[in-house]
Amino acid sequence: MDQHQATVATDDETTGLIDVEQAEAAIVEHYPRLVRLAYLILPPGIGRTRRVLAAHALAQRALPRNRGYGTGPPDPHPDVELPWQRGTKGPGADTGYAYVRLRVLRLALRAARQRPWWQRPPALPQVFGLRLFPRSGGADELALEKALSELSGPGRAAYVLLELEQLDEHETRALLRAAGVADAREAVDEAESVPDPAGSRDESLLESAEFDPCSLQARPTDLMRRRQHLRAVLVAVVALVVCGTLLGMPGRGWGPSGAAAPSYARNPASERALDPDRLTRAAPDAWRTASRADFSSWPARGDRIRDTALLRRALAVWARPGGSVRVSATMGTQSGPPSGPPQLLFAGEVDQATVVLLYDGLRVARYAEASAGRAVALDFARLDAADAGTSTALVLSRTDGNVRYLTAPWVRHAWVRDLLHPAMAPRALRRTGDGVTDPVRTVPRLRPCRGWPALQFGSRLVADLGELAPARLTYGTPGAGVRDVAGRAARVSWARTGCRLAMMRARGVRSVNAWRFAAQALPEAGGHAAWLCTRADTWRGTGSKVLAQFQPWDTRRGKAGAVAAGADNSPACGPREPRVLAGVLWKARSGHWYLLAAGSRQVTGIVATGGVRGRSYGRGLTLPAKAGARADLRARLANGDRMGSLR
Repeated sequence: MDQHQATVATDDETTGLIDVEQAEAAIVEHYPRLVRLAYLILPPGIGRTRRVLAAHALAQRALPRNRGYGTGPPDPHPDVELPWQRGTKGPGADTGYAYVRLRVLRLALRAARQRPWWQRPPALPQVFGLRLFPRSGGADELALEKALSELSGPGRAAYVLLELEQLDEHETRALLRAAGVADAREAVDEAESVPDPAGSRDESLLESAEFDPCSLQARPTDLMRRRQHLRAVLVAVVALVVCGTLLGMPGRGWGPSGAAAPSYARNPASERALDPDRLTRAAPDAWRTASRADFSSWPARGDRIRDTALLRRALAVWARPGGSVRVSATMGTQSGPPSGPPQLLFAGEVDQATVVLLYDGLRVARYAEASAGRAVALDFARLDAADAGTSTALVLSRTDGNVRYLTAPWVRHAWVRDLLHPAMAPRALRRTGDGVTDPVRTVPRLRPCRGWPALQFGSRLVADLGELAPARLTYGTPGAGVRDVAGRAARVSWARTGCRLAMMRARGVRSVNAWRFAAQALPEAGGHAAWLCTRADTWRGTGSKVLAQFQPWDTRRGKAGAVAAGADNSPACGPREPRVLAGVLWKARSGHWYLLAAGSRQVTGIVATGGVRGRSYGRGLTLPAKAGARADLRARLANGDRMGSLR
């Protein structure tokens, strides 16, 4: 008989019911293991002390209020616990432990999904005056902790179930699905991408004291600060009693402005800019007749665009963000208040948060507040001089490794295309009537070259670089033939260039163009190689990033090319200077080394000096070299000018 279909004789176990007493016994017996399980799945960013307390709270909350379903067939009612199968190895073979483990897993994953708004551990237990944290481990434990911090919540859960619980992939996926993970296979793949640490020969690193929230060290908090805080609390209580009435009056204090700081100066022009009734709203079909298609022609969308209280809070926080507000801005973007009434782009509920998008002609501001709680975030991005190609979408939310976008009103169809697999057909991206997309998976930070999802709107292609506005991708010679990424040559070139987009995050990138400036025959019948130049331009004009890449044709399909040179704030590869020169040391199959260099179409000769000497009378240069040799390259242009290599 198959072990997953086996049953036992008692009535309760046949129906899969777990008594409260049985669950309590399992928690008491396996409490250290359950706490360790919750500790490893919780997001490391909340701090070790909060993480320890939260892990203990989750393990204690796993006790059900009444009898629940553990093993056996699932109950058809959605409010009943999902089943778990028999045959689990280790302590999981106990039905009571399997049941409480599933509850701990659900609670920990729910907390991990709430990471952007989850600022404190659950209510119990609480320890005042002490900092509690596990004992420190060695270098292997620190490396594993860093690797786990890069995973999503389901990815950490999959890794813990595989390594700590010793489940196989089938059991892990089944348990993750029972815990509410939508894509269990993706979580297992993400867990398997973690490199194997050295560890111990006898047990997993997850069994070490570094990850044991039951073996703790205790240290006091700042004693002087605690005394000062106590005095401050007493003074604040007295102030609240005296001034409570004034603080609650309409138009005064904290009440109507939410998380905004108090207003210290009253300026009529500033107050008009913060009046929700004065917000600019484009007509629903304004984009059809607008002289310029950009964010200013977007209509106001969402189910909360008439919520005056919400809009007042968003405007007040924009003007005066309080100390509890998390404020972020892309490079070169000011976070000050608007100079006049901004334009409303969106207001509505998205992924357990309320989001408001506002645009003042220069910047877009994203205000987000937790649906359950007072956590508030305010993000800014500079989007001046946008056009139809760079104003196709804005980020609404980032949750658990997924992104939702608000698309432009002129976008008719949307797809998701993997940049690294050009032959793969794109999949359709579903949107609501307001233009809000389904979640799109972000690029995994541990292994970005496994796949790079890009959004395709008609012929335009955009990629998420971690900012409010995705960057537009193009292909072609600067100033002459820049076009959308369409056609086999463009997609194949981007397939071997897409991984390099990770180097362009957090720079305020507006668009990224790639173009092949040269092709070269490799020595010793090594085939051919392509030279590509990738240029990222920013919204603010400065801070561009230029990369020259060397891509041999015999490289494994889909593998990124080697970066031969790079430069910041350089006009190379752009409309002002559509030319470039780069070189690289290349090793043939015979073991011999060569200096290879190539230039764009304007180059008529190349000279190498330094560790390797020689010249050519064309766009390419091939010279014998030694490993580690360094050479200086200079090119002669058709107009007689000289040009150095990219650096």
